[in-house]
Amino acid sequence: MADWPGLALAGGAGVLGGAMNALAGGGSFATMPTLIALGLPSTVANATSNVAVQPGAMASAWAYRAGLAPIGGVGIRPLAAVTFGGGLIGSLLLVWTPARAFDVIVPWLLLAATVAIALGRHAADWVASRFRAGPRAVVAGQALLGIYGGYFGGGVGMMLTAMWGVLTGAHPATLAAPRTLMLAVANTAATAIFVLSGIIAWSLCLPMMIGSIAGGYFGARLGRVLPPAVIRGWTLLITATTTAVFFWRAYH
Repeated sequence: MADWPGLALAGGAGVLGGAMNALAGGGSFATMPTLIALGLPSTVANATSNVAVQPGAMASAWAYRAGLAPIGGVGIRPLAAVTFGGGLIGSLLLVWTPARAFDVIVPWLLLAATVAIALGRHAADWVASRFRAGPRAVVAGQALLGIYGGYFGGGVGMMLTAMWGVLTGAHPATLAAPRTLMLAVANTAATAIFVLSGIIAWSLCLPMMIGSIAGGYFGARLGRVLPPAVIRGWTLLITATTTAVFFWRAYH
């Protein structure tokens, strides 16, 4: 059982992570490092973080439901099924990954997510102006990001937006609803595997879960008044700093 300062820190990280997810995504950049700092092995921290933010992800998906529409000719239900299957595979891979191996892998996953956030819409628009793909490419890309979402998930929302933009030419402003739903679907698959495997640190997960719900609510309200550039800048600062710390931790 964690002590009171540890529980408070987990709850505070949940607030920050929930707010980040509501504003632009990337909440795991706040929650997972905190759990590692509190003494959890990296694989357990990642799984616990995933479960802690799941209620907020489900609530956001419900709130966005009116904006759901097919992506690149692929319906939402097939996309969700592919994402769920990928999430199951990715979460099983995490359960089977030794903590030390995950410590070496995760900085590169964080770097990929940071690059996706930094380049964002501009890179997607540039590639989309030169390349179009059909439904099969959309499904294949969705499967890969479903696996990534189940295994780690950091920045997967930005990656989904970028991938859909590249493959279909869709504008990011139209993708909030399907992106949020796919995040929730991948998290649901991963949550099921992580809970059944027994690798969740519930004493820290529960206060983080409560914090993430509160952070998600207030983050959504804050997102209505903050300029997009401020939101993106803050998210990029958190993700870049976290990536640097994890590279130092893995290779120092």
